Amino acid sequence: MKIKTIGILTMLGLLSITLPLAAQVVSKDSLNMLKEQKENIEISKKLNERKLELAKLENELESATREVEKTAEQAQRSADDNQKNAERLGSDPQDKKLARRAGNSASGARKDAKRARKASDHLDDLKKDIESLRRRIADDEAKLANMQGGASSN
Repeated sequence: MKIKTIGILTMLGLLSITLPLAAQVVSKDSLNMLKEQKENIEISKKLNERKLELAKLENELESATREVEKTAEQAQRSADDNQKNAERLGSDPQDKKLARRAGNSASGARKDAKRARKASDHLDDLKKDIESLRRRIADDEAKLANMQGGASSN
């Protein structure tokens, strides 16, 4: 009977030692799985934020394009007016009224040209931002696909 008791106690001792080890392995696996899920969620969140930003920028693109066209037309009209006033002044250089008009139209043409350049630069920056955002979205989607593909193969 003592041998049977010692055998049972030995068996219980071995079980008490091996069970926590097995629990730690399971715990590490679930911990790794939870970390992967957390990273997956973070990437998904970042992806959604970037998609929202992309939609906002694409909506802004149309109005920026119209603004570039409008300011370019205005700059061209101002330049044409300036040329006409300069020609008139050239035919009568002593006329103060014509000189003032020519100066004002030159100033207006300069301001309109500056406005057109700024609108064009803004449009270019907007296009660069959109392309950059599209690349980052593609990268995030690829990461997400790799993570989900890797998780399903485990």
